[in-house]
Amino acid sequence: MARHVCAMKSMIIKNPKFEISVMNKSQYPKNKLPQIVLAGKSNVGKSSFVNSLINRKGLARTSSEPGKTRQINFYNMDERFYFVDLPGYGYSKMSKAEQNKVGESIETFLRNSKNINLIVLLIDIRHKPGENDKMMIEYIKNTGHRFIVVTSKADKIAKTKVQSYVDSIRKELGISEDLIFAFSSETKLNRDVIWEVIEESLSIQ
Repeated sequence: MARHVCAMKSMIIKNPKFEISVMNKSQYPKNKLPQIVLAGKSNVGKSSFVNSLINRKGLARTSSEPGKTRQINFYNMDERFYFVDLPGYGYSKMSKAEQNKVGESIETFLRNSKNINLIVLLIDIRHKPGENDKMMIEYIKNTGHRFIVVTSKADKIAKTKVQSYVDSIRKELGISEDLIFAFSSETKLNRDVIWEVIEESLSIQ
C-alpha cells in the first residue's frame, strides 16, 4: 500500500553533527547506533537530502564538483542514529581505478556494518536509472536490509509529471510502489513521509 502524503510530523533533531569521514572499515565508529545509509550517483543530492530532512543548510556539505567525495561520512543525529553518506558512484570523469575504489568502499561497508537499519537509494527523478543504479539496487536487495528509493529533485519537473516519472523509475528497478518516494529538498515534498519510514526502521532493532 502506498503511503499518504499527510504523514506524521517529522522527527525533530536538536543537535545534529558531522562526526567522522572514514576510508576503511577499521575507522568505522565502534558504537552501536543505528545507521540510515544513503547511496546514489555523484551529484544526486544526498547532502541536500540530509540538510532538508533536519532543517539545516550546511551540515552535510554539498560539492560543486561531482565525484569529489571518496570517503564515507557519518552524521550523528542526537546520539540516536547516524546518517551515513556513502561515496557517490558513476561519475564519468573518475578513472576506472577510482570508480573501482569507490565501488569497493561501498560494498565493504554494506557487507561489514552490523548497524544498518535502512538503506536509502537516491536517483535523480529526471533520468532513467543507469546500469550503476540497477547494479546497486540488486546489491541492496541481496543484502537483505530494509530499503527505499528516493527520487530526488522533483521540483525540477512539472508537478503533473512527477508520478509518471516515479512509476517509470519503479518499473525499471523492479520494486513495489510502497518502496519509492518522490522528493525535493526545495519544496520538502514527501519529507514527513520519509521521516515516518526512517522512524519505523529505527524502531526495529
